[in-house]
Amino acid sequence: MSVEMVELPIEPAEPVNPVRPTGILQQNRVFLDFFWDLAKPDQETRLKAIENLIQYLKTSNKADELDYAIKRLVEGLAHTREASRPGFSLALGQVLSAFEEIPLQTILDRIKVKHNLQKVKKKLIRNAMFGNFFGVLALHQSSRLSKEPQVVLGCVQLLQSLGQHREHLKDLPSKTMMDILTEIPEEVFEEVLLGALQTDLASAFSTPEQLQLLLVALQRFPQTLKPKKLKKLLGSSTIINADNIPKLTEVLKMAAQSVKKECVLPSVALDLLKLSLKEDSFQLFWTKAIINGMLKDQPGPTHYLCYRLLGSALPFLSLAQLKEVLSGEVMRLYGEHVVSAQKLDRFKLAPEMDAYVSDFLQGCKDPDKQLAVMVGFSSLTNQGYPVVPSVWRVVQHLQPAALQCYVEWMKTMFLQPQLENLLNFSTRKQKDNREGREQKEGSIFRLRKWIVARLTSIVENHQVKKEEDLVMDVARFVFFHAFFNAKKATPDIPETEGKLSVQLDQKTRAILVNSFFGLLHSMHHMPVIGDSAEVATINQRRVLGVTADGTMWIYCLVQYAQVLLNQLKYTQSTQPFSLEQRQAWDSMLESVASLIRQAKKGPTVETNAFQQLFLLVGMHLFKAPEELVDIMKDLQNCMEKAQEKKVKKKKKQQAREEEEEEPHWAEVMVDILLSLLSQPSRHIRQVCRTVFSSICPHVTATALTAILDVLDPDKDESAVVVTDDNDSDKTQKKEKKTSEEGQDEEMEESDGDDDSDEDEDDEAIEEEEEVDQSFRLELMKVLQKQNALATEEDASDDDDLDDEAMMKLDNSLSMLFSEQKKKTQAKKDEKTRLHKEKTLVREFKIKVLDLVEVFVARQASSPLVLGLVQPLLTVIDRGMSSDSDQQEQDFLRRAADIFRNQLCRSKVYCKTAGDRQGELHDLLEKLMVKAQKLADSSVCLYYFSASLYLVKVLRGAPPAETKEHQTPDRPAPEDLWFMGNVDVDRVSTIFKEALCSFMSRRKSPLTGQMFSDLFTRFPVLCVNLLDTAVQHITAGVREHQQNQACVLVLRALQSREVQQLLSGTKWAELCQKVVGQLAASLSQKQAGQSESKVVQEKVVKALEVCQFLVKHVHQQKLLVDLEPLRTVLQSLTNVITFRKTGQLEDTYWAVMKHFGVNKPKAEKMKKSNEEAGQLPIPKKKKGFLPETKKRKNRKKQIPLELAADISTSTDKPVGEKVKKKNNKNKTKRKQPGDGETPSQPSSAKKIRTQSESKPAKKKKQKKEGGGDK
Repeated sequence: MSVEMVELPIEPAEPVNPVRPTGILQQNRVFLDFFWDLAKPDQETRLKAIENLIQYLKTSNKADELDYAIKRLVEGLAHTREASRPGFSLALGQVLSAFEEIPLQTILDRIKVKHNLQKVKKKLIRNAMFGNFFGVLALHQSSRLSKEPQVVLGCVQLLQSLGQHREHLKDLPSKTMMDILTEIPEEVFEEVLLGALQTDLASAFSTPEQLQLLLVALQRFPQTLKPKKLKKLLGSSTIINADNIPKLTEVLKMAAQSVKKECVLPSVALDLLKLSLKEDSFQLFWTKAIINGMLKDQPGPTHYLCYRLLGSALPFLSLAQLKEVLSGEVMRLYGEHVVSAQKLDRFKLAPEMDAYVSDFLQGCKDPDKQLAVMVGFSSLTNQGYPVVPSVWRVVQHLQPAALQCYVEWMKTMFLQPQLENLLNFSTRKQKDNREGREQKEGSIFRLRKWIVARLTSIVENHQVKKEEDLVMDVARFVFFHAFFNAKKATPDIPETEGKLSVQLDQKTRAILVNSFFGLLHSMHHMPVIGDSAEVATINQRRVLGVTADGTMWIYCLVQYAQVLLNQLKYTQSTQPFSLEQRQAWDSMLESVASLIRQAKKGPTVETNAFQQLFLLVGMHLFKAPEELVDIMKDLQNCMEKAQEKKVKKKKKQQAREEEEEEPHWAEVMVDILLSLLSQPSRHIRQVCRTVFSSICPHVTATALTAILDVLDPDKDESAVVVTDDNDSDKTQKKEKKTSEEGQDEEMEESDGDDDSDEDEDDEAIEEEEEVDQSFRLELMKVLQKQNALATEEDASDDDDLDDEAMMKLDNSLSMLFSEQKKKTQAKKDEKTRLHKEKTLVREFKIKVLDLVEVFVARQASSPLVLGLVQPLLTVIDRGMSSDSDQQEQDFLRRAADIFRNQLCRSKVYCKTAGDRQGELHDLLEKLMVKAQKLADSSVCLYYFSASLYLVKVLRGAPPAETKEHQTPDRPAPEDLWFMGNVDVDRVSTIFKEALCSFMSRRKSPLTGQMFSDLFTRFPVLCVNLLDTAVQHITAGVREHQQNQACVLVLRALQSREVQQLLSGTKWAELCQKVVGQLAASLSQKQAGQSESKVVQEKVVKALEVCQFLVKHVHQQKLLVDLEPLRTVLQSLTNVITFRKTGQLEDTYWAVMKHFGVNKPKAEKMKKSNEEAGQLPIPKKKKGFLPETKKRKNRKKQIPLELAADISTSTDKPVGEKVKKKNNKNKTKRKQPGDGETPSQPSSAKKIRTQSESKPAKKKKQKKEGGGDK
């Protein structure tokens, strides 16, 4: 760094016999490496170096090494690398802590001398400042500071002097001073530091740091800074009083500005608040300093300080103070901030406030305080809508008692909205649009909407500590007000005792209905609530949707609904049931009761699924009774028939004729499920999936066809009726975010402005489009009728129309444009309606895919699965060929996944299709013909996968007796030839035609990978197609097809099954054919004439086949003539230019090695030393200036004799010095080698600069002294 700054004799702690650094350098290099590691940026390396250094010093116990270590550590405190300073500071502190015999005063004196701000160079003054600071920090970290009061005084004085340099150190000195105060005893403070800190304490109201110092001293030494002492220092016996409020306000504003970028709460603010509570002056501080002081500024850092102080103060306030603060001006302004911050690129403090509230609720065990905070934040509303989100995670930290009271408060506020008790506010735009009564009704609606969402979110959040009674209470409350009204209060129905001060409107009812079914869905997936061992056992089995006694939540709600329907004296349904609907409800209850009795005898998945479906349809009767009455009847008939089938299974043959007249119960059940899937409810979707899974074994071909007809693109989509319920869809998707509707009225108005802008843009686009000719004719007629059209004869500028005519023209034009606007809007509405219908139909089809997926998974071995092949391929083909949006892509991706991964690749498949051989063979041929005509390879892949699946189905499983004789390594020969019901000749012909089409067409949707899969999975078909593949090694239409033919032949030759099937003479004949084809392919002229990538890939694949074939023939000693192939390969080097290495070259020489020809070794060209010395090396001149560009005056200063000596000799000591300096300054520069000379101007310049500078001996001593650079 800077060794000249300190002379050894000046240091007061210098030993009598000075240590020579050169001795340490020569003694131990490991010891010096510790200091290099301390300067590294990696923290782990620095910590390890500190540990090793302490251990080494304790072990060696040498005074000279300890003194040298302290010297190096003191120097490192002002290291130029910022990350290294903390490492040296911590190391020094640990050394002082480990060796207590070292006086701290000596170290402090060394620090002051070494990093003296008065003597250091100007460019190093900043480093010196940090050297002093980290030196004090090291003394503080030694934990010995309190034992030496004079050192404490010296450290504080040094920190006070450093406090003047805020541009570099900021508030670090003052923070360190406070840390020192927290460790020293009160006697030291009173006797030593009080006098030194007199000025800082007296000027406490000047800066936040000085005020913070006073507050820390007050907390730490209350006996020393008594009111009399404070009065002497500050002029008042207390900090917070009416006279000091303006000063404190200014200091807080300064503190707010100082942490503007850090976005944190200044510690001085929180300490002031704690002091106000201690001095019993919180009311004065909060009202005068915060509300009337800080909040009077424009919104910005001062306001953010108030909001953060509010959140931080929650744990320290009493219950009364919490209620006062949470209903005051700070909260109101915080609400305005939350609303305005919803816009983009605005600073948002709401996440910080959520963290404050969450920490408070976690640490507070008082239910009353928890309730006060939750009610306070929930009461902060923007025109009735609370600013906190309806889904607020902090609720999970509430105690059960506080949660119960909070739910009761929300229910009361829902029934009797008391807007005057809320901390309601409006933005500037909202105040301008105020409309009195309508505004009040809107506020009530918004408040109730938020309360319903909050109640349901409490139930849905599994992290919230709640009881079953609370869950049922919320569900009953939402259900009652969604579908019933109270006529008279009764204690049997607690919901009738609450009276509505403002009746519920239709919008609120709709929100309640949708929220209830969303709540029902959440309860269906809710784990069992409780802390007992039985509950833990049930949860381990992952039983969902039931209470602790095993009753389903939905059944509890159905029983509650039955009570409400029977208590006509006290309740009234908003949509009373008709006689038929009531009968459907009663029959549902009877069916559920019957299913429960069956479940008690022996619970099954089927009875549970039917029970859920009955209950769910029954609850939906309250929402859409007209639509679900018939479904309920059909559902009951299906269940009765299903039970009759089980009881009277033996009489099935007798009643077959009667049953043929009416549809099978499973077919009716599928129709019911399809009807229910049209409802926009995730709960219904999951229950339908469960029910269909239970009835899969009973599904008939007709029922499966009904499902597939929905997915058929050729069917009329308009015939599909899908229920549209936007609100329900939103509820089921649970899109409950912090910025819900109505939370930010300014955003709504800005959105309205954006909408108007979009309308204007749409109108502009319409004007740019082709003008409607009929509208143009109508406009011309209106203008001609009023004589408003300009003609060639009319050239005057005077107005021809009087005022009355102009008014008539204006009226006519307004009517015309109004009609045109209505027509345009009607077209837009029609387009929107069609798009909406298309979206609903697509969502419905995605739900129907659930049934297909369940059927494939549960009935993969059923012959009915074969009927899914063509419909799913049609869906994939149509989806791939059409321009689709994201929803269409999701549908297509789902269908493709079901088809390929779950159907074609399933290990379980139909093995009993013997009676459908002809049909399956026809389907196979049809699919392969279709695949060859496709234009897209991705679609063709699915058709080919379907063909392989059909071959697998036709082959079936091998006989049981063959399995006994086979082993994993070597299957039985009979098993290899087994193809089951496959017509091998016909199937081979089908695939052979496809292979010929692939090899003979320039653009074919088929790929080589498809046939590779065929060869791998079906060796018998591979044997039949192998001759065709061998022929196309030379007969392929292009090099690519010939390349793929080589790939297929290689795959077949490597197959152990194919080798077993073609053992003996056939295998030798096949190898001879392949040899001939390869020789002909490699001898073709185009292989040498073209060096394209395609040709080279073809040659590489051909050589790979050659390599395997030659190796195999030699190993098996087959009677195959390889001479033609050898001749062609030897002449190949004359046709193709080989490089030193590469896939082509390596493969070629690997083949030739089997013929006994090794790759020739390249001769190394060695240059003689004389040639090396004579020939110039151009690379060494790279980067040097040409002679004409060099500065002439510098060259003249170099003695010619010296330059000549440098250019001719490189072994002299002078040259060595030059080389050392070059290594030091430019570590990455390449050094001249043997026989090379450095550039003359560069070397001469080094010698000249060294001769003109200080003596070399002094520089050498400085370098060996180990100074930290």
